[in-house]
Amino acid sequence: MNFSPKYTLAAVAGALLIWSCDTAPSDESLKAGLKEDVTYLAADELAGRAIGTSGEQKAAEYLAAEFKEVGLLPKGTEEYFQPFTVSKPTNPHEEAVIGTDGEGVTGRNVIGFIDNKSENTIVIGAHFDHLGMGGNGSLHRGDSAIHNGADDNASGTAALVALARILKHEEHKSNFLFIAFSGEENGLWGSNYFVKNPTIELSQVNYMINMDMVGRLNAEKTLAINGVGTSPSFLPALDLANADSLKLVTSESGVGPSDHTSFYLQDLPVLHFFTGQHEDYHKPSDDSELINYNGLLLVVKYIDRLVDQLDAEPKLAFTKTKDSSGDSPRFTVSLGVVPDYLYDGKGMRIDGVSEDKPAQAAGLMKGDVVVQMGDSTIVDMMSYMRALSSFQKGDEVLLGYQRGGEKKEVKVVF
Repeated sequence: MNFSPKYTLAAVAGALLIWSCDTAPSDESLKAGLKEDVTYLAADELAGRAIGTSGEQKAAEYLAAEFKEVGLLPKGTEEYFQPFTVSKPTNPHEEAVIGTDGEGVTGRNVIGFIDNKSENTIVIGAHFDHLGMGGNGSLHRGDSAIHNGADDNASGTAALVALARILKHEEHKSNFLFIAFSGEENGLWGSNYFVKNPTIELSQVNYMINMDMVGRLNAEKTLAINGVGTSPSFLPALDLANADSLKLVTSESGVGPSDHTSFYLQDLPVLHFFTGQHEDYHKPSDDSELINYNGLLLVVKYIDRLVDQLDAEPKLAFTKTKDSSGDSPRFTVSLGVVPDYLYDGKGMRIDGVSEDKPAQAAGLMKGDVVVQMGDSTIVDMMSYMRALSSFQKGDEVLLGYQRGGEKKEVKVVF
């Protein structure tokens, strides 16, 4: 289906029926806006929103129009936009250079501001780019196809706009900076560029909230929150804000594969919200009709309550987390599974099995819980990764797992 930008006359007329600048948005209007935004951003017309493409530019223009409609002040370097150019290295062992004026791919962050005349600013962000037609990072096996990225990360981008609508009508002690990042899928390019070229003083930033894949809240209402160890103020506030009885699964680390990492590395407290991996991750099947819009609204309302809870605090203290040294396990082999990152039991629960990989060849299935790999006992994701990093291609290992409460064993060849 094709969708025209909201700033066409017909769409603006429809938007006026949903939104009023004079009143706080209702749950019904917020949900309608979430669905409208995800549907537009994840439409085939935008061809997967890969950085440097016309689809990414259309998405950026759409978001700038949304920010203007909400009443956010432009806070980019070119109105709402903060363009950046990435020069790709010819040597594969060199890193991409971000922010140069030379040849390369150009993306744009979209930035809006609520000025409450405060010394402190809360940054709320989400990346809006995705994989385009696939390529590096895609888990799709077959012909090239549009990767619409409804959950990854049209969902987080729609939540960003919804929070802007809510917070514009609330009284808070802090300012708010809303950033839709580009280039996240390529290596956190947009957020990396922003923290090194901020449009406000980073010393004014109190903390950063990142929403990446928040559109698939499950039946148990499980919400993963990463980075809770980056400030001592976070954990008490998380529980106090939980009015909808969400099942909160937390981790301390401020480092992860999303844009909050760029802010954590600047010694800023961060939180990353995530509703879990699924079988459509980085595949063409990640489409807008699969989004749980009621669940997405619950996530938005939870974050709004959390911001309100933290607003009573003075400026938050920053704490480095245990793995801040960056000594992550290095892998030369893969089991070929998608871990269930929301699982909080003992072991590593499998959320999906890739085709033609060791796990499928060994008969492992979604729902199996890996508890042993060779001599290593698996109690959580970190112990699983450490165990996996010890194997080389061609190694054979006896893997212990639980299926339906029954302990089983199988040989896996990497």
